[in-house]
Amino acid sequence: MTRYVMVVDLRRCIGCQTCTAACRHANATPPGVQWRKVLDVETGEFPDVRRSFVPVGCMHCGEPPCVEVCPSQATKKRADGLVTIDYDVCIGCGYCVVACPYQARDVVHKMDFAYNETASASEAMRADPKRVNVATKCTFCISRIDSAELSGLTPGVDPEVTPACVNSCITSAMAFGDRDDVNSNVSTLLRENQHFRMHEELGTDPGLYYLWDKT
Repeated sequence: MTRYVMVVDLRRCIGCQTCTAACRHANATPPGVQWRKVLDVETGEFPDVRRSFVPVGCMHCGEPPCVEVCPSQATKKRADGLVTIDYDVCIGCGYCVVACPYQARDVVHKMDFAYNETASASEAMRADPKRVNVATKCTFCISRIDSAELSGLTPGVDPEVTPACVNSCITSAMAFGDRDDVNSNVSTLLRENQHFRMHEELGTDPGLYYLWDKT
């Protein structure tokens, strides 16, 4: 089996937001919609204060709550672990937006662009009219992953078939790959480092892991 997951090393992330910008460029998301966000978290008490940066987005859960509540079955989980939305079937009810414990979904009701009502050349190339009045979210750059079968390349290893946010990370804090492959990059990282997942106590089996110390 294959289970694609993302791993983020919180010791490396500097909060530069390059992954957010790369996602915006790759997917032409409208203003106010960020499929890849970076939280700025402060912990401790003065003078012992620590600042951490935590990239978040759709967790591509193994047990996704969004699938359970979708009345039109537009949201599905694939065998490789990716959670998808069929824009032709989605009715934009927003049930999945409410059900997602990670606040990873959005519904927009008009085409909107960064600077005015006219799309830039980059936005025009990537903007998808089907994403209006439907739920949208991070896809792990699914079209790149699907192209791997034809090209013979490996997601998480070859940039052409790896999510844009991972490719863009200037500190190599982000990794992507097959968790079920014991020899994959992500399996190695999880084996060698202490890690956690956000709200995993909810039983969602999130597919985004955070590293924070050596084992």
